[in-house]
Parts: sequence; C-alpha cells; structure tokens
Amino acid sequence: MIALADCNSFYVSCERVFNPRLEGRPVGVLSNNDGCVVARSQEIKDLGVGMGQPAHEIPPTTRRQCVLLSSNYALYGDMSKRVTAVYGQYTPDVEVYSIDESFLHWTGFDPRSLDERCQAMRQQVRRDTGIPISVGISTSKVLAKLANHVAKREPAFEGVATLYPDAPETRRLLEQLPLTEIWGVAGRMALRLNALGIETAWDLRQADPKHIRRHSSVVMERIVWELRGQDCIPLDDMTQPKKQIMTSRSFGRLTGEMADLRDAVRTHACRGAEKLRKQQSLTRAVMVFVRTNPFRTDLPQHKDSVVVALAGATDDSRLIVRAALHGLEVLYRKGYQYQKAGVMLMDLCDQSAEQLDLMAVPVDDETRLRRERLMATMDKLNREHGRGTVSLGISRPGSAWHLQCQHRTPRYTTKWDELPVVKC
Repeated sequence: MIALADCNSFYVSCERVFNPRLEGRPVGVLSNNDGCVVARSQEIKDLGVGMGQPAHEIPPTTRRQCVLLSSNYALYGDMSKRVTAVYGQYTPDVEVYSIDESFLHWTGFDPRSLDERCQAMRQQVRRDTGIPISVGISTSKVLAKLANHVAKREPAFEGVATLYPDAPETRRLLEQLPLTEIWGVAGRMALRLNALGIETAWDLRQADPKHIRRHSSVVMERIVWELRGQDCIPLDDMTQPKKQIMTSRSFGRLTGEMADLRDAVRTHACRGAEKLRKQQSLTRAVMVFVRTNPFRTDLPQHKDSVVVALAGATDDSRLIVRAALHGLEVLYRKGYQYQKAGVMLMDLCDQSAEQLDLMAVPVDDETRLRRERLMATMDKLNREHGRGTVSLGISRPGSAWHLQCQHRTPRYTTKWDELPVVKC
C-alpha cells in the first residue's frame, strides 16, 4: 500500500503556526517581489481570490478583508523537513515529492492497520509541528493522490481516506471525475483523450492501455494501470544530478548601476557553485544573462547572454564567480534599467568521471586539495550557521536587486535574531 501525505495549505499553515491570530482569516502568500498569490487559505478562496492572481488586481473591498504575506521560503523549507522527519518515524520508505507532499510506502505493514497508523501520524505531525495534513491511501500513486483529495473534502474521513481499486466507491468517484483532475493529465492531453471518446477518469481506466500508448505516450499508459491499482510510475530521482544549474531572480526594483548587477551575479554564481558541489559535479562553462523589463515599453530594451569557458572543469566558487563577473562586464550597457540577471552552470560532469583536458592548465595535487578543503569549509559553515555566513564579497544592504518582501514574517526556525519571543 502507498500513502500520499499532503500538508493542507502549507505556506499559510506555516504562517499560522507562529501567528495564531491568522486562524480563520483569509490569508494569501505572495510570490517573489510580492507579485502574485501563490498560496491561499480556504477563507481567501471563498472570497474569490484565484491562484496566481496578481496582488494589485484583487478588488479593494476584498483586499481589505485579506492578510497578504511575502514568501518566507526559509521558514517553509525548515518546516517541511520537520514534517518529513515525523513521517520517517512511521515508515522507513518516504519519497519526498514536493515541499508539502510525500509518498509513504507501507511494504510489510498490515493493510488493516494503516488507517489507525496514519491517524496517529497525522496527530503527531500536528502536535510536533502545528501543520495539519491529509493522507490518502491506495495501491498506486495516482489512486493515493485521489484518495488524498477525498480526505481533504470529506470531513467524515477525519483527514485519512483509503481507496481500494475495485471498491464501488472508487468507481463512483472515477465516473464523476474529469480527466484534468487526474495527476499527470494536463489540459491538452485531456483534449486528445476526449477525441478518443474518453471523458472521465473511469473511461480512462477502462481504456485499452496499448491503444492509449499508441495515441499518446507511455506515461499515459502507466496512468491507466495506476487507475487500475498497479503502482508503475516511478518518481523522478531527487538525487539525480542536474545537467545544468540555473540561479536567477527578478530584482526588487529596476537598476542601471553596475554595482547592483555585480552583487546579483556574484550571489547567483556562489549559490550555483554550492548546488554544484552538493551534487558532486564540476562545470566547464558559465553562462551569464541580463535583461530589462520587456513590459516597460517606455524604456530602452536590452537582453543578452554570454558563455564564458573555464580553463578546466571546477566547482571552486572563486573561479566560477570570476568567470561570471567577466561575462557581466561583456554584457553590461550603460543607460539601461535592468530587471533581471542570472547565472547558468553548463557542461557539467561528475567529479569522479572528470576527463583530463590536454589544453587546460594543469593543477597540482596540493592546489587541488587546498581548493577542495576551502570549499568544503565554506559549505559546512553556511550549512551549520545559515546561508551567507561565509561569502565571496559583501552584498550592499538595500541594493536594488534584493527582493521586495515588505510583508515577510520572521524566519522563526532558522535565524537566531528572529526567534519568537514569549512573554508572560
């Protein structure tokens, strides 16, 4: 059996843990630079605020009833780890699917005990972290996801619902379920299936898997089997090394200052190098890009990128930052107001499978070892004491490239100077 454990309105729930006054109020969490609503409480949904709706488009009468908060990703990421740690106390096989969803595998457990076990897990998560969760149980991931929706919508299940593949209630659910409500079926694919006479989830379950594969894809064929209760969709391996590493972000405000762009590019290059070392890879080239705001037609436009080749494959932040800043010098044009800059590490290879480049400047073993120790020390300090504890260069406070987050709550669990204060 498989369970999908999903945190209810996760970002909002994290905020409510440390501010109980938000309970029962319409709360929304905004995207980077406080642009669009990316997380909603049920109360704000009931007011008609849509997912992805720009904050400035919310009617004033509705806006006055809502609490809109800036994204607090440090808090959300840490709370996610705490929730996942509780899952690990109930089953050793936990597959993290996203920041708020995990698949739990119950191989070797008595299926009759799972409802009680998941209820206990749900109560412990709420007790230890303050986060409410819902759990859906079935024999496949697609059905477990559907069971999770049932657990959220039907109060009678008390947060835990089980869907057996051949049960009458499962058939009734699938007969009423539109295709787009199935995990992995997007709008365009639904239209293609409609052309084959498939309108509901039950129609898809009853379809010939080979026929579906011929007219769509192998993934859709697997979804048919999943709807029949066979677990056959593997999640992407979360530890699989990326072939490219991109770090970028829109600025808090437009800027034409080279110093602001240098701060942004240096920070993105350092962050990319950290990710590179984490997956034990090396990079042979660095791409840098800048762009102005394409929607500001009243301003001159500039969008360009450049690839800077490295002397040899490396994961050294100093070499990567130097190459990125050189690329920025090539791209920068005075007189433009830039909105975004980014860094992409390209042509990655595994540390253990590095190929020697006959044209590269040789590096002796002592220098290589010294670089590795320095980078390992930087990563350890930043990991144990918080990101940015040790960095290459100092970012000026108030720089234009910093995100707008005027309504961000404290990072209660990861910053010593932002710990909650209890008064009595």
